[in-house]
Amino acid sequence: MKAVNALILERMGSPVPLIPKLAKYLVEAGGKRVRPLVTIAAANMIGYTGDAHLKLAAAVEFIHTATLLHDDVVDESDLRRGRKAANLVWGNAPSVLVGDFLFARAFMLMVDAGSMDALHSLSRASSIIAEGEVRQLAVKGDIDATVGSYMEIIEAKTAALFASAAEVSAIVAGRPAEEIAALDTYGRELGLAFQLVDDALDYGGLAQSLGKNTGDDFREGKVTLPVVLALKKSGQADKQFWARVMAEGEQTEADFETALELLHRHDALKATLAMAEDKARTAQQALSVFPDNKWKTALSDLAEFVVQRAS
Repeated sequence: MKAVNALILERMGSPVPLIPKLAKYLVEAGGKRVRPLVTIAAANMIGYTGDAHLKLAAAVEFIHTATLLHDDVVDESDLRRGRKAANLVWGNAPSVLVGDFLFARAFMLMVDAGSMDALHSLSRASSIIAEGEVRQLAVKGDIDATVGSYMEIIEAKTAALFASAAEVSAIVAGRPAEEIAALDTYGRELGLAFQLVDDALDYGGLAQSLGKNTGDDFREGKVTLPVVLALKKSGQADKQFWARVMAEGEQTEADFETALELLHRHDALKATLAMAEDKARTAQQALSVFPDNKWKTALSDLAEFVVQRAS
């Protein structure tokens, strides 16, 4: 990961000063680096000895960072990773354009990795992410959303990149189709678990005290899984509340607390986290085709870590 981080800093370079300045602001804000970590751990698990996985891991992080820059503009977010969102510091136009720059850098790294199949995997994931984000925008405030439609959205906007991040190491290592498919499944299920937990954490998870950045999805009118599940059990009065705060966007200061009460009353957060645990277990089971080693254990442990964040 040190090598990947060095590569990220190197490829952020540009003679246009604003580009590395803005990109560095977001990259150095931290983040869990889970996606590139999956690429590196998968390569080590299968015994890959080249260096293409380092370029692909950096490309994965650039794709992710580019989508964050674009998302913050679309969502009009105030915070990203605990800091003021880049678009509030530099403006929307620079954020969108630097996001475009990072996408371009990602594709240069993919080409440098020297694998057309890996390039196809990550470029396809990038396209699917964009489709997922547009689909989510189209259903913003839709209180008729179903579990199935929401799962399709998060499979596109989150799980697709996790799946590609996992499988590209097996692709460049020339591993059999069975192993590539197993890592694709691992990454996809891990990504679904990751997003489901994030959905729960936006309402505080199961913790007694809420974190500082809770409520973003609520304020933005995003009908995430906890809300979908609560709506399934809601009476007419509760549905009118969700229609006002989500579909109509009319919210008061007290509405978030009301939403929390409804989610807990209908066990929507518990059900969301239970689904995340199921996805994490499926991810772990996908690793069964690989021989036991410390990297396989690390990937399995990562699936557990992802769901434990909300407890």
